[in-house]
Amino acid sequence: MLSDPVADMLTRIRNAVRVAQPHVDMPTSKIKRGVAEVLKREGFIWDWQEVTDESSPVPQLRIVLKYVNGERLIQSIRRVSKPGRRVYMKASELRPVLNGLGIRILSTSRGIMSDREARRRKLGGEVLAEVY
Repeated sequence: MLSDPVADMLTRIRNAVRVAQPHVDMPTSKIKRGVAEVLKREGFIWDWQEVTDESSPVPQLRIVLKYVNGERLIQSIRRVSKPGRRVYMKASELRPVLNGLGIRILSTSRGIMSDREARRRKLGGEVLAEVY
């Protein structure tokens, strides 16, 4: 039993990118689908889909990773808010990551979104991860 499924998801993505895998599979959940959708909207991955396999009783989330000229697009992906220490930010505290080259993924009252979207909607929330 995992105590932090989002950290597991980010670790699987980080490991797959380091060895240049074309995609990565993991058990699916609503929050993982939300994080994958934000990564797709912001251009860090090509696509995501839910796949069912007869060998696994749980539907799997397949994330198709993005590479440009053989170079990985995701240089760093890290968990910010952890189960032992939650990190929250107001809309006024959200600053661009790496001068706008990266994003923060937030869990807000309106769903999971990037920091750019949260600033535009004037929403704050729990900072799940940083990606650049």
